[in-house]
Amino acid sequence: MPEDDTTPDVTPPADPTARARAIQSLLVEKGLLTTDAVDDIVSVYEEDLGPLNGKRVVARAWSDPDYRERLLDEGVSAIAEVVDVNDDIVDIEVVENTPETHNLVVCTLCSCYPWAVLGLPPTWYKSPAYRARAVREPRTMLREEFAVDLPASTDVEVWDSNSELRYMVLPQRPPDAEDATEEELVERVTRDSMIGVERLGEP
Repeated sequence: MPEDDTTPDVTPPADPTARARAIQSLLVEKGLLTTDAVDDIVSVYEEDLGPLNGKRVVARAWSDPDYRERLLDEGVSAIAEVVDVNDDIVDIEVVENTPETHNLVVCTLCSCYPWAVLGLPPTWYKSPAYRARAVREPRTMLREEFAVDLPASTDVEVWDSNSELRYMVLPQRPPDAEDATEEELVERVTRDSMIGVERLGEP
């Protein structure tokens, strides 16, 4: 009996990102979707819905000094006081911006990110350029890429997230928001300020 010379199909499954782009292109071509609509949806999830947990946590810390201390001491348990997080969430350490220190979060190995509080990571966070420059020349990168021009007297601390421990920045409260309610403060917090590529506390 002749040997079966057929070879099994070991072709890896198609890249889901490429598949999604192909579907998007087809929908746009048929007039069922526009690229602007896709951009708007992604923006909402990346910048509004996703980071809403983190915004609420920051607003509470700005409003309640006792909570702020708990947040800086025990990140996950304090976060759970304000928003619903999974029991198996990885550890999150919260680092505070001050006039003397600016904190910046990166993941040099891959793109570990505190998704439970910040939602989807922005595309640039995962880029090799950001991951390298954030460590090598953080002050220059902040100025050139994010228009954050820190004074020479302000130290820059870079925090490298990993699969066991992730970081989130507690930004400075904007000086013109002293009389704002906690709900109003939520609107003042941005995703980028909780990563450290935006500084809210400047006069």
